Parts: sequence; C-alpha cells; structure tokens
Amino acid sequence: MSKFKGGRCYVVNWDRIREDFETSTLTLKALADKHNVKLGTLKSRKSREGWSRDPTKKDATKIKKVATPKNKVETKSVEQIEPIVESDELTEKQGLFCIYYVKSFNATQSAIKAGYAPESAHVEGSRLLRNVKVSEEIRRLKGELQQGVFIDAMDVLNKYIQIAFADITDYATFGKKEVQQIGMFGPLEDEDGNPLMKEINYVDFNESSYVDGTIITEVKQGKEGISIKLADKMKAMDMLSKYFDLLSENDQKRLQKEKLEHSMKIEDAKLELQKKAAEKEKSFNIIDNNIDLSSLSDEELEKALSNFDES
Repeated sequence: MSKFKGGRCYVVNWDRIREDFETSTLTLKALADKHNVKLGTLKSRKSREGWSRDPTKKDATKIKKVATPKNKVETKSVEQIEPIVESDELTEKQGLFCIYYVKSFNATQSAIKAGYAPESAHVEGSRLLRNVKVSEEIRRLKGELQQGVFIDAMDVLNKYIQIAFADITDYATFGKKEVQQIGMFGPLEDEDGNPLMKEINYVDFNESSYVDGTIITEVKQGKEGISIKLADKMKAMDMLSKYFDLLSENDQKRLQKEKLEHSMKIEDAKLELQKKAAEKEKSFNIIDNNIDLSSLSDEELEKALSNFDES
C-alpha cells in the first residue's frame, strides 16, 4: 500500500508493522506514530487479521508435536511468548521521543508529543539527547531510514546533496568580454577604421536540456535581463548536517568544506561592509543594525554588498 506524506511517497509495510507489534511491547498509538499510519487503520488491521502477542492455537499444537518431554514443551511455550523489545532499556516516553525527534529534530516539541510536561519539555528534551540509550535509539531509527523504511528517503537526501553542492557554472557562463561599441548609425570605428571596443559583463545560460531543472526554483525576466534562482543552498546544508552520519565520507568532507568556505565569506563580507561604511564616513555596526549574514547564500552576500554601495 502506497501513501503520500509531505509530497513524498512511501510504502506501508504491514508485514513489518505486524512483526513489530508481535515482537515488542509498543502500544498501538506508539506503533502508529512509528510507522506513520492512522491509529484507526492499525486497530482495524489488527482486528481483521487477528494480530496477537500470544502464540495461536495452531502454533501451540506444533510445539507439542516437536518436543517430547512435557516440561520442555512448557518451557519452550513460555519462551515464545516472551516479548522481544528492541530498546529494552528505554521507557515508552523515551521511545516516543526518539520517533518524534527523527521526524522534526525539535527536542522540545518531541518531548511534549511524547508526554512530558510542556513547562519542562525544553529541559527534558536536552536531557534526553544526552542519554546514551536515547542517542543509540535515534541513530538506529536514522539507520532504518537509510535502509529503506521510506522508499524515497535516500532520494530526498541525495536531492539535498545536489542542491548543497550545486555549482552555478553548471547553469550559466558569465564574466567580462570586449564588444564593439554601437552608435546611432551602427558600429563605431576610430579614424583608422579600427572598431571601438568596450568591456561589458555577460551571462550566457546553458540549454535547459543539459541542466538539472529540478534545482532551479525561478527563472524571470527583469530590467537587468534574465536571471535564474537555484534552490536554497543554506537550507540544504543545514538538513545535511542533521543527517551527517548518513552521508558518504566524501560528501561529509564536501559539506564541511562548503560550510567552512561560506563562513569565511561571511567574515569577509562583514569586514567589507565595515570598510565601505568607513569610506562613506558612515557610523555603521553590524550588531547594532541587527544584520545576520549567516543565512545568506554567496550570491546574496554579493548583492548585500552591492546594495550597500548604492545606499
């Protein structure tokens, strides 16, 4: 059965959910939250298919036929109904916290949804993240995500990788070049008949059939010509940081390098703003003006500096 959630498609694996129910002590609500299914649907499925944490009569009959001594039969039967708990050292609240946290990465809200008091949820959330067993469970759940609990999970992660490491030169070629000056009556020349040249900035866009259009969020015609906008690189890097342990070693290095280079550009931009302010004899302080450059992309940093020049 396929379902859509948040614009993504994933498959509800009822065999896995049933196995989870029969081999754990999770409540139906916790099970529904873990596998992203409706509680009512889960209850209906359990009732219709006869899910049980106890062995069926048919299973009990098989056990009696296999074992010879009566006392061994009884021992084996008891062993089979012993619930197997994947995270036996976690309380139900802690388990729910882990499930909610891998979805939102918001410790406070996850603690509230897991049943902790709202007034102490911030403290509880922080404390839970420092708990060794809770951290291990969160890593395990992330691992399930990687192994394909949601069939497109890694596709989504790979899309963030493409956005974070997108290179504008894959979409356009730009720079400076010399062109002949044009007058009212055509191309201009000097007295010797040589063309009069001037240097201009240029941008040439690559053919749409040769680029990944899914990363382009906007193409528009403005006063200064046509421009394209790529998906938010900073948000993509933030998301990849949350799933850092799921990335390949190469992508981890690329992400760290990108973040370091961007941090350096932010510091350079701050110094440049202070320098430009001094040149214009303006009293300017980044902190006093509440200017946050950390969320700006490289292109937005350049635009901010350009706008300051014009002010």
